Amino acid sequence: MAFYSYKAKSADGKMKNGKLESENKAEAVEELNSIGLHVFQIKKVNSLLYRDIYIGNPIKHKDFIVFLRQFSTLVDAGLSLVDTIEILAEQSNSKVLKEALEEVQDMIREGKPLSEAFSHFPKLFPSLLISMIRAGEASGRLDEILDRMATYYEKQYQLKQKVITALTYPAVIGILSLSITIFLFAYIVPIFADMFLSFGQELPFYTQLVLDMSGFFQKFWWIILIIIFMLVFFMQLIVKNEVMAYRFDVIKLRMPIIGTFIQKATLSRMTQTLSSLINSSVSILQAVEITKDVIDNRVVKGVLVDCKKALENGQSLAKPMKEHWVFPKLITQMIAVGEATGSIDQMLKKVSDYYEQDLEEASDKLKSLIEPIMIVFLSIIVGSIVLAIVIPMFTLFETI
Repeated sequence: MAFYSYKAKSADGKMKNGKLESENKAEAVEELNSIGLHVFQIKKVNSLLYRDIYIGNPIKHKDFIVFLRQFSTLVDAGLSLVDTIEILAEQSNSKVLKEALEEVQDMIREGKPLSEAFSHFPKLFPSLLISMIRAGEASGRLDEILDRMATYYEKQYQLKQKVITALTYPAVIGILSLSITIFLFAYIVPIFADMFLSFGQELPFYTQLVLDMSGFFQKFWWIILIIIFMLVFFMQLIVKNEVMAYRFDVIKLRMPIIGTFIQKATLSRMTQTLSSLINSSVSILQAVEITKDVIDNRVVKGVLVDCKKALENGQSLAKPMKEHWVFPKLITQMIAVGEATGSIDQMLKKVSDYYEQDLEEASDKLKSLIEPIMIVFLSIIVGSIVLAIVIPMFTLFETI
């Protein structure tokens, strides 16, 4: 696949500039013609430069939520999709979104449904949103679906912020500990090492060990940098290798304290996504398939694959979950009850709400628990280095 930059004219005479991904130039022109654009100029562009535009999400999360809210309001007010898209494009502060909406508007004029038009921009509009819009188009409740998706992405954003907040503090303390240790080894310890050497004093084993570590750091600091780069490279290999990435996700879930938090956050996202899809008249089989693609953790993703197979064979959704350690009894029992009573979407929402509240409390507990542990850890590291230097100094002063 390659990226192409084009200049074209729409059916209403408007000039359009943009980029698209296609197998070759001929297919790119054919695709543009299919949406009613007459191509004047098209050329291949550097794919790396184009991909750089889309690192992460090209639209800020909050702006995306506002976009969906406005979309829902305009549709609910009775405006046509063409007029709605035109208003949203004019109001958008994002150049990427504005250009995409202009193309979406042209496709809708050609008679294509909104879900199909959005599917041409997977970097902007997630597959989950497209599936929900497709369900809204079928049921005639597009405004409700858009509003529900705005709420969904808002909750997902809040959940993400909770996870980041909970994990940032120990990371900051860890980096601070490492920075202080490097500073002591690189600048402070060598000063005292020269002083001890000048007096020719016999040093305690622990003090000599600290001095040797400092000397090694000064002489072979480049080896440490190489090791760090190798670790980063190794982590990238793990992510690219499915087997290794799966094992790494298992380790993350089994980590003391933090693992439970990650597990709850993942299950909260899973149940919230399933609930939103099923409540929007998406079949449970399709809902599981879409949710599988939304979830990042490969352990939970693997169980959802088993769930899909079970549903295809006429078994229950809860059965594969009951057989896996990552799903607590609470969630499997409530899903089983939901399946038995025909209210699985409501049960999934209750589980999601429970985990959302539980994560709020877990976030506070995690911070209150990790804070003293990290402070003690930092104190031990710094204190040990300081004591290794101070103790010989007292002996030195006694001999003077």
